[in-house]
Amino acid sequence: MDEIKLRDEYIKLGQALKAAGYVGSGVDAKMVILNGEVTVNGEVCLQRGKKLYDKDVVGFDGHQVKIVK
Repeated sequence: MDEIKLRDEYIKLGQALKAAGYVGSGVDAKMVILNGEVTVNGEVCLQRGKKLYDKDVVGFDGHQVKIVK
């Protein structure tokens, strides 16, 4: 499982997908999120601006990334 280290209190879902290298742009992030391809803590998430905090886990295309403080 990959990790993204938080610089602030939280990171938004679209930004996390880009930071993990899962998508190339914000537009790509928006599309995969709206298509229901992304999970947060095991549940499908359709909110691109969802705030992710320490210990949240994002899943996409068979990969997972954990948000760490």
